[in-house]
Amino acid sequence: MQETLSAFDHVRLNFSPESLHMLNIALAFIMFGVALEIKLDHFKKILLHPKSAIIGALSQFVLLPFLTFLLVIALNRFLSPTMALGMILVAACPGGNISNFISSIAKANVALSVSLTAIATLLAIFLTPLNFAFWGKLAVNFYAHSDTNSLLRPIEIDAFQMYQTVFILLGIPLIMGILINNRFPSFTLRIVRPIKRISIIIFAAIVVMALANNFDHFLGAIEYVFLIVLIHNATALGAGYLMGTVFNRPIEDRKTIAIETGIQNSGLALVLIFNPKIFPPEMELGGMAIIAAWWGIWHIIAGLGIAGIWTNFNFGLSKSTS
Repeated sequence: MQETLSAFDHVRLNFSPESLHMLNIALAFIMFGVALEIKLDHFKKILLHPKSAIIGALSQFVLLPFLTFLLVIALNRFLSPTMALGMILVAACPGGNISNFISSIAKANVALSVSLTAIATLLAIFLTPLNFAFWGKLAVNFYAHSDTNSLLRPIEIDAFQMYQTVFILLGIPLIMGILINNRFPSFTLRIVRPIKRISIIIFAAIVVMALANNFDHFLGAIEYVFLIVLIHNATALGAGYLMGTVFNRPIEDRKTIAIETGIQNSGLALVLIFNPKIFPPEMELGGMAIIAAWWGIWHIIAGLGIAGIWTNFNFGLSKSTS
């Protein structure tokens, strides 16, 4: 098994500069569509009723990366080093662009979901590179001294380049979307639904494009990746729900926090992985892309599945807590 897993690390990913350019534009458009539903009032509501939003942000940016690192250690015999880094990178990303949609299906707190999307996207500009650098370095050190795996070379990430990329792909579209929404509400109302639908299609296309260009590698890895991502995603969803329960949040808020923690922006992870200025091709980080690409598919399946369960069954006891 170890030889097979190590082979994933040496995969040279097939992704051209033109494809990367399209990927960047697509992700920026997706985030612009998300931002069109964010109003300044959402930030005001967070300030007035901050508890659930704070718990959600902590669940996303503190608890999930920490639990992911523990998973990386616990499952090290079933992971290659770059697969482990892929898990950490996905965990460091903000919530995915379909989290608001899934929250609405799950009868969760959609207003909280949108607010968390707004605050998480802003925080991600700083915390995504920070979390990956911190937990990724710990993972590299662990694997470097592990009897079961070793990295051929240390991984040095250009932190400034990652901050710059995340700001361009998340920060600028977020600012533009919020400004247009608050300045031209009638125009926004007409365009937000078609843009949202197009965004979902584009997101699916991003994942398909990443898989199609490296389909042979993906087929060879799916039997290992499937269970790893399932466990990782279930941990994220469960941790989010548990956080809401521990802090006695209303059932709708618990669902929302779980969804925001378990639906990750794996499209951002793919863009970062395929950016040669951040991860040069000679690093041979094939396992990272395989993890991120399958996350992009699986979290939609898992999110819709758990939303369907929550729609038909009543989980939790408390309906309202201030």
